[in-house]
Amino acid sequence: MSEFVLQQQNEATDPQQKPKEIIRRFVWKICIATLILMAIGSATRVMNAGLACPDWPLCYGELVPAKQMNFQVFLEWFHRLDAALIGLSAIALVGLSWWYRRVLPNWLPWASTFALFLIVFQGVLGGLTVTELLRFDIVTAHLGTALLFFTTLLIIGTALTPYQGTGNVGSLPWLGLTAAVLVYLQSLLGALVGSRWALHQCLGTSQLCTFMYSHIFGLVPPTVATLAVVLISGLTPALHPALRRLANMAGGLLMLQILLGVATFKLRLQVEPLTVSHQAVGAALLGTLVAFTVLALRDWVASRDTNVYPVAVPAKGSHL
Repeated sequence: MSEFVLQQQNEATDPQQKPKEIIRRFVWKICIATLILMAIGSATRVMNAGLACPDWPLCYGELVPAKQMNFQVFLEWFHRLDAALIGLSAIALVGLSWWYRRVLPNWLPWASTFALFLIVFQGVLGGLTVTELLRFDIVTAHLGTALLFFTTLLIIGTALTPYQGTGNVGSLPWLGLTAAVLVYLQSLLGALVGSRWALHQCLGTSQLCTFMYSHIFGLVPPTVATLAVVLISGLTPALHPALRRLANMAGGLLMLQILLGVATFKLRLQVEPLTVSHQAVGAALLGTLVAFTVLALRDWVASRDTNVYPVAVPAKGSHL
């Protein structure tokens, strides 16, 4: 997310910077593809297309099930295709990171390896969602792992983005981290509600209302934390413009998410694009808070490193 709000800073034309720049741009492209993948996955669920392909990893025993192709089959097939492309991209990211490890930050090869582990685990969960006939706990874990993979990529991309802090973030890194964790937990709760069709069950037969109301009232903590990020960022003097823009973006996405949630509830999930948008905006909000937190932490660490070596003050009467 910070890639779109940070103004590009001039970097030295050092050949060692080229692999870092290539990887940074590659990571942001995978981030966008992952966000699209999660939106397609949400559409697959709300359109009852999760079992449109009855087998896995093929679909009707074929790479491209042309004879059985309809809208639902296309959704599930394209979801798998996008996931496979992201998996190949994750393998390429690991290869690049380890090949150029001598000119890259030490943490980058390990972070990319962790991302690859997550996408492999995500693929296993994707297969289990089909073989276990959309079991709700597996479906919830499937989305939770996708969000973890998404946030891992965002951390890598934001950490590699050129940034010069101002040293005035105060407690914003920890506040941003708290908001991001709360939004992630709320997303998991929303996935649980969706995978169990709790809204339909509650409104139709008064069952599973606890799940639905827990998601509704669970909105309060992440909302308060996100609004606190927006408010304190606005009141912090000399805050980096990128952090201020990310905070404002998070506030706007939060308001949009609440409106989509209310509309989805009022219309009883009958308008599929609203439901898909609700999940996609939630992921974008999480990503914005993660990018904010990473930049704020970089700012905070840089300010502490500067304070480790204070400027020497000459003794009274001495001359420099």
